[in-house]
Amino acid sequence: MQTNIIIAGVGGQGVLSIAALITRAASYESLVVRQSEVHGMAQRGGAVLAHLRIADGAIASDLVPRGTADLIISLEPLESLRYIDWLSQNGAVITAMEPLYNIPDYPECALVFHAIQQLPRYRLIPAAVYAKEIGLPKAVNTVMLGAAAAFLPLKTESLEDAIKELFALKATEANIQAFRRGKVSD
Repeated sequence: MQTNIIIAGVGGQGVLSIAALITRAASYESLVVRQSEVHGMAQRGGAVLAHLRIADGAIASDLVPRGTADLIISLEPLESLRYIDWLSQNGAVITAMEPLYNIPDYPECALVFHAIQQLPRYRLIPAAVYAKEIGLPKAVNTVMLGAAAAFLPLKTESLEDAIKELFALKATEANIQAFRRGKVSD
């Protein structure tokens, strides 16, 4: 078993937090994980990308080869399209619907959504709406992890245990709720 994942977003959205949660959950299940990160030009506003590979055996490289990603998790819709060349024929794209207008020529959202909807397997998640519903607007990344959970080779319990371990005590329960809210969207 091997699962290749691309996690994309913009600085400050929690791309690296999602990667850390998935990595931790995989370690609980004694799976091998390789990860590589690319940080944008700016701490906030620049592109952030994580390659994540999970397997039950050896993994040759940290980087997901083009055309082999089983899953793209994106915290911003335009960022999901930036990495479409990495998606396998049977791969899925899970993206938050809320755009982050960090470039002057950001295309119309309708055009971005239309391009995503042409993919064979996709999910558009109103992640910011869900995060606000549970009272933690910054938990968009945890909502997106929940929305992607059905596509991950990991148990829900492992993902929730990772959330409990990595988030501060006062935010743990809200992040668990955000994760579960994202799961309900599938």
